[in-house]
Amino acid sequence: MGDPLPRRPAWSRLRVHLTAHRGRYAVYLVGCLLFSSGAACFIHADLGTDPLDVFALGVLEHAPLTIGIVQASVAAVCLAGWAVWNRRRPPVSPFVTFFLCGSLIDALRALEAASLLPVPSGVLMLVGVGLCTYGSALIIISGIGIRAMDLVAITMTHRWRWPFWAAKGSLELVLLAAGWALGGPVGVGTVCFLVLVDTLLQPCMRLNTRLFSLRNHGLAAPAPVPARLESDPA
Repeated sequence: MGDPLPRRPAWSRLRVHLTAHRGRYAVYLVGCLLFSSGAACFIHADLGTDPLDVFALGVLEHAPLTIGIVQASVAAVCLAGWAVWNRRRPPVSPFVTFFLCGSLIDALRALEAASLLPVPSGVLMLVGVGLCTYGSALIIISGIGIRAMDLVAITMTHRWRWPFWAAKGSLELVLLAAGWALGGPVGVGTVCFLVLVDTLLQPCMRLNTRLFSLRNHGLAAPAPVPARLESDPA
């Protein structure tokens, strides 16, 4: 037998992968930018924080941590639960999204981009909710870097046949209740974020798939569990 074909170097395989999926990465990056812009508007409106930040700020009332550490810990717990539930290794890409969106939000806040919209705080908050919703929908549709909590919600949708909004809303409601009990701030913006973002996410995904013929890679039918895992003893 002849020598086996040489394996392509890692950079070459990465280039081929990026070329083959450049459309999905474009959708993902646009989603991250829109979500970060919405979060900057939401923060600038100062009418309440999202459920995850309510929880993080509540934890900070009792522990000398940072918001980033608390949010990363929540993401790690969600990924660990997703991995156990799906019997797979947890992906690293949600942390890429976490740091990318966080950096974009910091940059937009440093530039005071949200202040360029000459609208009342309530309108600015609704603009932020709309951008967060549409950005989240694009990230999920791309199937790349889906945030940890969304991965758990998608698994709940597949396993329990729940609507995505119900799965995502139940997770955020738990965070909101826990954060409020710990002393985290809750405002009208928090309620709007919980109600509007979670209920409008799935319609936004459907809108994109119908108007722009984008395939929904995030909420596609789940891949079957490998046979070797199915045969493992409990």
